[in-house]
Amino acid sequence: MSNYEALLNYHPSVKGFFDPATNTISYVVADDASKRCAVIDSVLDYEPESATISCKSADQLIKHIEENAYHVEWILETHVHADHLSAAPYIQERLGGKIAISEKILDVQETFGKVFNEGTEFERDGSQFDRLFKDGDEFSIGDIPVLVIATPGHTPADITYVVGDAVFAGDTLFMPDYGTARVDFPGGSAEDMHASAQKLFTLPESMRMFMCHDYLPEGRTDYLFETTVGEQKRTNVHLNKDTTLQAFASLRKKRDETLGMPRLIIPSLQVNMRAGHIPKDQETGAEFLKIPVNSVFSKSKM
Repeated sequence: MSNYEALLNYHPSVKGFFDPATNTISYVVADDASKRCAVIDSVLDYEPESATISCKSADQLIKHIEENAYHVEWILETHVHADHLSAAPYIQERLGGKIAISEKILDVQETFGKVFNEGTEFERDGSQFDRLFKDGDEFSIGDIPVLVIATPGHTPADITYVVGDAVFAGDTLFMPDYGTARVDFPGGSAEDMHASAQKLFTLPESMRMFMCHDYLPEGRTDYLFETTVGEQKRTNVHLNKDTTLQAFASLRKKRDETLGMPRLIIPSLQVNMRAGHIPKDQETGAEFLKIPVNSVFSKSKM
């Protein structure tokens, strides 16, 4: 469906679930008429001090889905998250659905396969996922059409899902009063993010836009996760319709230099590049994570 205006005729129900440990908002997006739904950017709870995993956050989504008698068609990732582990396999095992991400996952797997010294048993072809989307792909949730837009910048594998009149842009844009995501990860690019934002600004201004994170900028006391394309286009404090590439690149460089690494980046990337599966020892089956020392995660290496 190339006609953006036609998407305004579809109004999916959207339920957000905020995870305070990672400031992540996961979503259940549904076509209430057909009782079909998708889960977007789910969270698996991980306690780094004891290296333990639980499913409290994912169970909240599952409860909502079961209470509404929804059937899960898709479990969608907007990108390979660096701040939380995906609960996609857990939700799939409980409720079904296809796990999907951008086709650029291959670039991420190649980069971090080397960082984590993964052996030949780690496939770098995206086969851990059920579907790899490319820019312009179309699918549906029930009877609601979905358009995929490639929006690289934060990472090379960021994509946006336009589900009827609801836009899920991952980490490309935050709430207008907070700005944009960092671009200093491997494969990140201020130029790409600026171009991606311009693509999103061509969507109808009345479309709802849902955030993957919120971090309470100074002066705001409530977490927010919904805005509109028009508000982003006019008022985003980092990147709006009037922001030049030079100004944005300069702002992003200065800001990124002040940021530390996400608390869960090392476990998150290992798990999420595997579609949410925990790495296992080939002989014993034991689950484990690696910690590369003085690697790309050191600010001096970036």
